[in-house]
Amino acid sequence: MHQIKNHYQSLTIILSVLLLAACGSPSKRWAPIASTVGKSSSANRSTLTLPQANSGRGAYYKDDGPGEDIPGGLELTLDAEPKVEPYSVAGSRPYVVFGKKYIPMTDERPFTQRGIGSWYGKKFHGQRTSSGELYDMYKMTAAHPTLPIPSYARITNVNNGRQVIVRVNDRGPFHSSRIIDLSYTAALKLGYLQKGSSELLLERLLPVDIEKMAENKKSRVTETVASASSYVNAELATPVSLESPIIASAPDSTEGFYLQFGAFGLRANAEATFNRLQNQLTQLPALEIVQQGALYRLFSGPFSTQGDAFNAVELALNAGLPKPIIVQR
Repeated sequence: MHQIKNHYQSLTIILSVLLLAACGSPSKRWAPIASTVGKSSSANRSTLTLPQANSGRGAYYKDDGPGEDIPGGLELTLDAEPKVEPYSVAGSRPYVVFGKKYIPMTDERPFTQRGIGSWYGKKFHGQRTSSGELYDMYKMTAAHPTLPIPSYARITNVNNGRQVIVRVNDRGPFHSSRIIDLSYTAALKLGYLQKGSSELLLERLLPVDIEKMAENKKSRVTETVASASSYVNAELATPVSLESPIIASAPDSTEGFYLQFGAFGLRANAEATFNRLQNQLTQLPALEIVQQGALYRLFSGPFSTQGDAFNAVELALNAGLPKPIIVQR
């Protein structure tokens, strides 16, 4: 009985961990904005070697760059959690910068954009954004000339396939060569801090996408609770020796290079694209839909070498399809 009681307690802990993983919200570990600039801490200082601002090797603003007291573990920061919010009245007004007029979006039109994105940091850290909030370079935010404020976007680094979700709460960049400025942490997670800029794919998350993502998250929580409860009941019926640790594992994907043809907030959209591509890409390996968090990614592969993957990209382009992203798993 003592073993069963201890085993039940262990299973309860497992259930709690599963629920926390399913319901996680952005970490609260960041220090207040005023305390993250202008101080020195060797323990938290970035280990990245970044180009100096205005050196010609980085694409962030003159006199800008990383802070002097960088929190640790920023690469583990969770993406912004999308939610439907009313648009800012002030952030929705047309405005003029450098003689060019910008008209912010106020409707629910789909919007995608591909181009060079940069990041901005200490020069603007703690200053007021277009949403009225203070800019925190260590949160998952972004500045865009015309997307609604606030709104949410999925950003993909075309060069490495990494993706993040950010909250758009500021205006900029106002350079014809750039489409978006991300926060320091968002650029860190996308892997282009040292370079200063990278080719990005921006996909606006509409309210309908956000609502569906919330439904998917709620379903995952329910499934996690049901699955964990079944596990607890089954294990209590057949007690396990305390000397035999419980090991949870998931099947690994076949390693190799894959083509990613999209990441969708709605499974129905992933399935529609899957059906369309199946008829157009008969020469490529089988397609598969893989759910990762709130997204449904569409892959083809694996390819044993990067060269084979590049050849497959050419086949996709010749078929008139948008250029897929090569990812390694």
